[in-house]
Order: sequence, then structure tokens, then C-alpha cells
Amino acid sequence: MTTPPDSSGITVIKLGGSTLGARDTSLRDIADARRDGRKLVVVHGGGAAISAWLERSGVEARFVRGLRVTDAATLEVAVAVLAGVVNKQLVAELSALGAPALGLSGADSMILQARRYDADLGFVGRIERVNPFPIEELLGLGYVPVIAPIAIEQDSGGAQLLNTNADTAAGEIAAALHAERLVFLTDVEGVLAGDRRLISQLSIPEANALVAAGVAAGGMIPKLEAAVRAAGAGCATRIVAGTTPGALARVLAGDGGGTTVRA
Repeated sequence: MTTPPDSSGITVIKLGGSTLGARDTSLRDIADARRDGRKLVVVHGGGAAISAWLERSGVEARFVRGLRVTDAATLEVAVAVLAGVVNKQLVAELSALGAPALGLSGADSMILQARRYDADLGFVGRIERVNPFPIEELLGLGYVPVIAPIAIEQDSGGAQLLNTNADTAAGEIAAALHAERLVFLTDVEGVLAGDRRLISQLSIPEANALVAAGVAAGGMIPKLEAAVRAAGAGCATRIVAGTTPGALARVLAGDGGGTTVRA
């Protein structure tokens, strides 16, 4: 039985770069959920697309602790691909499915405000503040905001665009919106223990322990850190395989497997 949507609740959906363009039903599930009256915010990655464009440009992609190293040349590609190609393609596909999508980057209306924090990462920002007002206004008008994780750093010297991790951005946005739930659609079934067993439930201390012990590694680290951030604001997080048909629809109906992180 499908659980009726909470008219006041917001669901933040993070589409992983690994699922973009895959043969899944995520976008159709989003459109169907919007028609059912749910308030949805989409935050997307696009790492594979960025890497492909960097390769065409002869620029080597490098990562530190699961985060993309972003020099000036990489930043130009990241902004163009995330806020341009990927964002607008998602908006077009959602619109074609009947969802009134509107594409943004975190730099628009200073939704995502960040600071560079690690010389090894270059133009990568740690999000310090989220301005939720534009997102809330768009939700109130019935739109599905589709947000690229480009942030803005502003100081006396002017404004600088920064690349941010999309998982981190999704967690910060979910917390700022006091969302009901945050859903990570990725290419793995959830968080796995050391013996490769799926962990269905995690508390904040348990999630932190998995990261500290190195059981969670690579791209799962920012997902769990974002889940912990969201959980601290009262938002439950589900990490689930988005490549499985109907994955998001099942999560929104109160099922769907994967890993749930909550306070």
C-alpha cells in the first residue's frame, strides 16, 4: 500500500553521476511523485560527464579523499558541465515527463555559500551556509528545483565560483530545508559492512564509526557524512541503488531496501 505524501514534507533527491543516463526509472519516479503532490528537490552530480570532458581537453582527473581536485581549468569544465549540460538535460527530461522542473546552480541567489579549505583540492569549497529561501519559493510555486553543486565564495576581493561535492550539497540543502527525507540514488545497494553484508539501519554514531574505521571508503564517505548532517537536523536519509527500476518510487512508498541513516 502506498503511503500518502506529507503535504508539508520535502524530499531531497540526490542523483549520482553514476546513475545519470543509466537505464533506470528515477526521472519518471520523480515526475510521478510530483504529480502525487510531493515537494521534491533534486541535487545532481555529474562526475562521469566532467571526467569525459576533461579527457577530451587533455586534463587528468585527480581525486583526494573522494573529492575531485579542481584547478582553474577543471573548474571551468565543472561549471560548464554541471550547471550547463547536465543540469539542463535533466530539466528537459523531467519537463518532458510532465514535471515542472527549473534548473539552478548553488551560485544562483547564493543558495550555496562556501570557502576554499584545502590547498590540495584547489577550487573546492566547504559549504558554510545555505540560503533555502529561493528553493522554498520555487516549491511553493509548484516547481521541482534541480540544483547543480556549484557554490559561490564571496569576500572583499569579489566572488569566486567553487566546485562542491554533490553528496555534501544534498545533505546541507536537506538540513537547511528541514526536509522530511534525503534519498541518495547511487549505483550500489547501500552501505556494506566489512563482510559485504548490507547494513539496513545506521545511527549517527554508527555511521561516523564506519567512516572512522575505513569500512566506508571512497564515494561512500561524503554520502555518510551528508546523511549524518541531515540526520542531525531531523531528516532521515536512505542510500539505495537508483539503477534498479522503481527504486525511488518504492522508497517514497515506505519500502525499497538500501540503508537508512537517522538520529
